[in-house]
Amino acid sequence: MIKTIIMAAGEGTRMKSNKSKVLHTLLNKEIIKYVKSASDFENSETIIIAGKNKSKLENLFPEVKIVEQEIGDNIPYGTGYAASLALDYIDDNDEVLILNGDIPLIKKESLESLIEYHTNSNSSCTILSTLIDNPKGYGRIIRDERGNFLKITEDRDLEDNERSINEINVGIYIFKARDLKESIKKIDSNNDQNELYLTDCVGILREENKLVKAYVGDDFEQFYGINNKFELYKAHKILQNRINMEHMLNGVIIESPNTTFIEEGVEIGNDTIISGFVKIFGKTKIGKNCYIEGSTRINNSTIEDNVRIDNAVIEDAYMEKNSDIGPFARLRPNSHIGKNVHIGNFVEVKNSNVGKNTKAGHLAYIGDSDLGKNVNIGCGVVFVNYDGKNKHRSIIEDDAFIGSKANIVAPVRVYKEGFVAAGSTITEDVSSGELIIERAEQKHIKGYVERKKEKDRSSK
Repeated sequence: MIKTIIMAAGEGTRMKSNKSKVLHTLLNKEIIKYVKSASDFENSETIIIAGKNKSKLENLFPEVKIVEQEIGDNIPYGTGYAASLALDYIDDNDEVLILNGDIPLIKKESLESLIEYHTNSNSSCTILSTLIDNPKGYGRIIRDERGNFLKITEDRDLEDNERSINEINVGIYIFKARDLKESIKKIDSNNDQNELYLTDCVGILREENKLVKAYVGDDFEQFYGINNKFELYKAHKILQNRINMEHMLNGVIIESPNTTFIEEGVEIGNDTIISGFVKIFGKTKIGKNCYIEGSTRINNSTIEDNVRIDNAVIEDAYMEKNSDIGPFARLRPNSHIGKNVHIGNFVEVKNSNVGKNTKAGHLAYIGDSDLGKNVNIGCGVVFVNYDGKNKHRSIIEDDAFIGSKANIVAPVRVYKEGFVAAGSTITEDVSSGELIIERAEQKHIKGYVERKKEKDRSSK
């Protein structure tokens, strides 16, 4: 079995934040979630080494074993010590993959290739490395003349003839569990930082003539680690470009990739056009031939084919084919928009079903209601769904007409082809084919303006 240890105990002081480094987000998802997702293999288990962030990591991963790395004057520091905290949960016959929690760009296929190489070579430890143009500051992989791994040398300890080596250690290892357990007992903190280093395990295995390999992974950007908020931004841009490129290669038109932000896992059909400052997050699915423009945000929603979205916010909602929304409209959770529905300017829909061919052109609130087919919702209509304690639901049946500035005070039902006159406040059901007018009698007061003018003159 593969046991994956994810190092996530670092306080990340360079982030200058009250939030743990691994809990900062990239494209709507915590950094550590990317690492966990990339290392979820068949027949594997994950152990996360936490620090002060333990409770939050437990909330994020309730199914994962979280081990706390305590901090104090008499407690060791370093990657070697952190890894040792997981050993009680690892069997001797396991393979142990060790990752840092701050590398959200790592690809699953790279880790699978590393595991396959490690297994096929039957090595005690395999180190993941990569090649970069400017290796200054990184630990280098030193090989012999035949290309066999010799050692890892930190940048400060390089000989002059080693400084041109551009193969670096990315800090990802896979060990045979038995060899990790034995070697980790033998490391010490006799170094500049007075810490227990996992890299010392590699040296111990080499000294014992155990086989150690280094596997070169391509695409060095995937090993980018985050230590501060500028690096968080750089990782964000790399991930944004990676995701947008994948969608474009799959047939999506993204007119401005720099202002389009799509979370990993979102599905978008071909020939859909995304134009403007658009954010698409969560478990969102978008169909073919849609047009999404303006400053639009979509989260955890399903959008079927041929839908037009203009400057809208859509959350946990569903839009069927050929519907449209906006500009400046909002679908709140549990809203279902039927085929050919028009949700227009400044219309808000919440926890409601809107049937086929229904239209709400502008300035309306549709909350906790079920609207049938071919319903007209006039300008300024409000579904009054809250009595101060409880929410109530209204039903508007097919072909009904709700005039402008009407208030539908739930719970009421407007039956098929019921007509509600403009300005009415409806508190009782409306029968089929019935016209309801509920407004104060219009009074005509003759001579009012002249009398007012006379009164104003006399008061001066």
